[in-house]
Amino acid sequence: MALSDVYWDHQIPLPKLAPVQAKVTVALVALLCFINSYDGEFVFDDSEAIVNNKDLKPATPLNNIWSNDFWGSNLSSNSSHKSYRPLTVLTFRLNYLLAGGLHPVGFHVLNIVLHAVISALMIDVFAILIGGLSYDEKGRRLNHAPKTSLLAALLFAAHPVHTESVAGVVGRADLLCALFFQLSFLTYCKAFNRESDRDDRFSVRWVVVSLSLCAAAMLCKEQGITVLGVNAAFDVLLICNVNVYELSQRLLLRKNPLDVSEILRTGLPTRLALMGLGGLSMLYARWRIMGTGPPAFTEVDNPASFAENIFLRIVNYNYYYSLNAWLLLCPWWLCFDWSMGCVPLIKSATDWRMAWLLLLWCVLIGLISQALCSQDSQRRRTLTLGLVLLVVPFLPACNIFFRVGFVVAERVLYLSSAGYCLLLAYSMGHCCCRWSKYRKPLGVSMLALLCVYVARCALRSHQWRSEQSLFTSALSVCPLNAKVHYNVGKNLADRGNSTAAIAYYREAVRLHPTYVHAMNNLGNIRKERNELIEAEQLLSKAVSIQPDFAAAWMNLGIVQNSLQKFEEAEQSYWNAIRFRNKYPDCYYNLGRLYADLNRHIDALNAWRNATVLKPDHSLAWNNMVILLDNTGNLGQAELIGREALRLLPNDHTIMFSLANVLGKSQKYKESEGFFLHALRISPNSASCHGNLAVLYHRWGKLELARKHYELSLKLDPEAPGTRDNYNMLRRKLDQLKHPTP
Repeated sequence: MALSDVYWDHQIPLPKLAPVQAKVTVALVALLCFINSYDGEFVFDDSEAIVNNKDLKPATPLNNIWSNDFWGSNLSSNSSHKSYRPLTVLTFRLNYLLAGGLHPVGFHVLNIVLHAVISALMIDVFAILIGGLSYDEKGRRLNHAPKTSLLAALLFAAHPVHTESVAGVVGRADLLCALFFQLSFLTYCKAFNRESDRDDRFSVRWVVVSLSLCAAAMLCKEQGITVLGVNAAFDVLLICNVNVYELSQRLLLRKNPLDVSEILRTGLPTRLALMGLGGLSMLYARWRIMGTGPPAFTEVDNPASFAENIFLRIVNYNYYYSLNAWLLLCPWWLCFDWSMGCVPLIKSATDWRMAWLLLLWCVLIGLISQALCSQDSQRRRTLTLGLVLLVVPFLPACNIFFRVGFVVAERVLYLSSAGYCLLLAYSMGHCCCRWSKYRKPLGVSMLALLCVYVARCALRSHQWRSEQSLFTSALSVCPLNAKVHYNVGKNLADRGNSTAAIAYYREAVRLHPTYVHAMNNLGNIRKERNELIEAEQLLSKAVSIQPDFAAAWMNLGIVQNSLQKFEEAEQSYWNAIRFRNKYPDCYYNLGRLYADLNRHIDALNAWRNATVLKPDHSLAWNNMVILLDNTGNLGQAELIGREALRLLPNDHTIMFSLANVLGKSQKYKESEGFFLHALRISPNSASCHGNLAVLYHRWGKLELARKHYELSLKLDPEAPGTRDNYNMLRRKLDQLKHPTP
C-alpha cells in the first residue's frame, strides 16, 4: 500500500512545508480569495432557500426539515424540486438562531470558513491519491508528494469556478457535501491496517463509518453518494494495486485466466459488497423520501433533454460537458444562470461547435490511454484516480441517469474541480522534471496562474455581493439569456426604477416569447402606471400560455376590475384560487371587487378566507372593520377589530379603524386610547390626528380637539374635511369666549 517518494515532486518550484504550515497556507489563500463576500446580501436563490424558507424560523417545528425539500416545500408536492438536503437546512437554521434573524454576514462567513477547511483537507486527499498509504513509526501518515499535493490544493482553494458555491449562501450545500465527501474518503483510508502486511486485513468499523459519512454528504446534497465510486477506485488501484488495462486484456483475450482466489485474498469483494449494499440502501431511502417520483422540469430548464432526436440530444449533452470543461480550464466567463437561450441548441452536424465535442473527447481519450496503458505504475494510478475524481462527482449532473434541471451549473463543479487541480499539478510536476532547465519559467507561469485565479475570485465574489452587480455582470456573458434580462429588470423594479425595468422585461420577452413571468411583471408595471389596456393584453397572453399561472390570473383580475370588467375580473380571481388553493392575496382582491359591487356578505367572506389562510393579513382585517363600520354594524366591527389586534397588536391601521368604531359607539375613553397608541407608532399620520380631533370635538374636549386639528393640518393642509371641522370648532370656541347677549 505504500509508495516511495515520487521522483518528480521535488522538481516543483515550491517550498517543502510542514503539514500544518501547508494547510494554514492553503486556508489563508482560500480566505484571501473570497473574504470580500463576507458582508454581501442574500442574492438570487438565497431568496427562496433562506429568506422565504419558513423551515429556518424558530417557530417552525424542527421536524419539518426532514419532510420538506431544500426550498421549504413539502416533498410530496407536485411543485417540489425534490432536493432533499436537511443537514444543509439545519445549518441555515443554526445561523438564523445564532444571529438572531436573517443577517447575511454570519451565513457568508460560515461559507468562507468551510471552503478554507475543505481546501486545507484537500492536501490529505491529494497526498493519498498520488502517494498512497504509508505511515512512520509513530503511526503518522506520510506524504510522498508534498509539493504536488500543496500545489493542487492551492489551485483548488483559488479556483474561480467555486465562487457561486462560496459567495452564494445556497452554495452551502456543495460545501458541506464536499466536506463529508472528504471525511468519508479519509475515513475509508483508515480502514486498512497500518501495521500488518496481510492484504485481507481491514476494519469493517471504519468502512461503516465511511458509509455513514457518505450518507451525511448525501443529506447535504445528492452528489455526496459519488464518494463511493472514488472509494472503490482507490481500493482497486492503490490498495489492491490492480492494473486495470492488464486485467481487461486478460478478461477479453482469455489469456492467463484470472485467479479468483487472489482477488478474494485482498478482501476487495467484501468491501465492494459493503459499499454496494450501503449505496443501494441510500438510493432506495432517497427514492422513497422524494415520493418515488422524479422532479418535474420543463424545457426551459434543460432544453436538450426535450430534444426528440436522440442523436441531437447526445450531441448537446456532450457540448454541455465541453462547456463545463472550459469553465475549469478558463473560468473567466462565469454566469449565475446558463438557461433560456444562453446556450443555443446544436441542431445539425454542421454546427461549428461540434469541434468542441471532438476536442473534448480527444483530450479525454488521450488521458484515459495514458492512465490505462502507461508502463509507469505510479503515473497510471495517479492519472486514473485524477480522472475518477474529475468525472465521478459530475455523473449526477450529466443527464445520463436522470434529467437535471439546468444546462450548466458552476456549483456542480466544486468537487470535480479537485480532479482537475490534481491532474494540473501532476502535469506541472512532470513538466518541471522533464524540462528542468525551464523550471524557472514554469514556476513563474504557475505563480501567475495562481495570481490570476485569486484576482478573478476577488472580482467575481465582489459581483456576488449584491443582486444588482450579479445580474448586470451576466449581461456580457449571456446576452441571449432571457432570464438574465428578467432578473436585471426585476432588480431595477424592486429599486423603484420601473422605466429601466420595462426595457429589460421587453427584451426578455423578445428573446423568449413565452416567458410568462416577464409578461406578468411587465403587466404589473403597466398596471401601476394606469396603462390598463396593455397590462390586460400582457397578462391575458401569460395565462393563455400557462393556464395554471395563478399570480398572473390574480393580476389580470385586478386590471379587469380597474377597467370595470367586473364579471371577467371575478372569473380571473376564481381561476387564480383554483390553481392555488391557499392564496390569501387573491381572496383579499376578490373581497375588494365584491365591496365595489356592494356585495357586502361576499366581500366579508372573501376577506375572512384571506385571514384564515394568512392570519397576519392586515389589509383584509382592516377592510372588514371598515366595511362593517360603513354599513352600521358597529358591534360586529368592534369584535373583528379586537380579534385582529390580538393577532397584530402593533398594527396602527387596525387601531385607527377600531378607534373610529368605538368613537361612533360613544366609547370615547377606549377610542382615545387606541388613537393615542396608533399615534405613538405612527406619529405623522394626519388622518389619525384629524379623527382624534373629531373624537375630542364630540366628547367636548375642545382644546384637545383644536390641538389635533392643527397637527393634522400641519401634516396635510389638504386633508378632506379637516379644515371645515377646524373652522367649525374655532367658531364654537369664539362663541364660548364671546357669548351673544
